[in-house]
Amino acid sequence: MMKNMEWFQNLNKPFLNPPDWIFAPMWTILYIMIAISFILFIKGGLTKEKKLPLIFFIIQLLLNFAWTPAFFWMQNISLALAIIAFMWIFIMLTIITFFKHSILASILLIPYLFWVSFAFYLNFAYFVLN
Repeated sequence: MMKNMEWFQNLNKPFLNPPDWIFAPMWTILYIMIAISFILFIKGGLTKEKKLPLIFFIIQLLLNFAWTPAFFWMQNISLALAIIAFMWIFIMLTIITFFKHSILASILLIPYLFWVSFAFYLNFAYFVLN
């Protein structure tokens, strides 16, 4: 992992690049909100009407988990950019489809969408600058 962090530290940084320490607390808060959103969504059981929103949720979560290996381990900025673009789409689809079942579950995902939008900007800037 140290080699991967050296690679990252040597990249040209975008203008709005936040300090490294912000990522862990931010993702912790977001993952808690994502978990609460999911719990609210499945409250009352997984019905046939919840199948598509569940699929969207699982896809965005898998994409979320795929981004770090693509960016840091594989050091593939363009692949990470494609992953985060699809992740943004599936988060949006999750928000829209969760809304019918739980407005609060949907609202709890909005900060996640905003953060991933900012992360997309960062990833795109790394792509352009490096």
